[in-house]
Amino acid sequence: MPAESHLVRRIGWLRAAVLGANDGILSTASLIVGVASAAAAQSDVLIAGVAGLVAGAMSMAAGEYVSVSSQSDTEQADLKRERNELDENTPFEAIELAQIYVARGVESTLAHEVAEQMMAKDALAAHARDELGISAATAARPIQAALASACAFSVGAAMPLFMVVVSPAADLVAIVSAASLAFLALLGAVGPRAGGANIPRATVRVTFWGALAMAVTAGIGRVFSSIV
Repeated sequence: MPAESHLVRRIGWLRAAVLGANDGILSTASLIVGVASAAAAQSDVLIAGVAGLVAGAMSMAAGEYVSVSSQSDTEQADLKRERNELDENTPFEAIELAQIYVARGVESTLAHEVAEQMMAKDALAAHARDELGISAATAARPIQAALASACAFSVGAAMPLFMVVVSPAADLVAIVSAASLAFLALLGAVGPRAGGANIPRATVRVTFWGALAMAVTAGIGRVFSSIV
């Protein structure tokens, strides 16, 4: 019988990828709309967008790597502590594990038997999973998160940049804004579908905040263009 494939196994790269793609579309589109609203030439808008793509992708990769590395360091510190406790007082750790099973509804005698059998197979893995909440499916993977986030950001940012290339200069702000909101709505549907979440709620949420971000940057660009 084949093993079941659960959605939680995707959580590490999926979170980073959705965040990266969303930020790529939103930050690049907002940058483009803000610069274009300041009456900049289309070539200047494109240069600003490309710079935003490169800087944003690197920033996302670095941010994800540092953040998830901190999580990984914490997990490793907890595992080291648990390994030492197992070496120093194995009987107590067996009782502790059994109490966890009892708290979850397992009968006391059976809980102790299960704890002994689990620890006989892999004591550290049993405590990591049931005491610390660390498993192979949810363990921190810094490099995976960094790559997923940077690649997704680049793909997301390329979408509004492409619209700059194909749009007439007079309608650039309107076209980039509308297309970017459509991209965000699509992302709002794809991400939750991959993760098994509520699609309409996620779509409305990401589209609303995208529209707000672009409206604010467009307003700031217009204000600064009149001042400068």
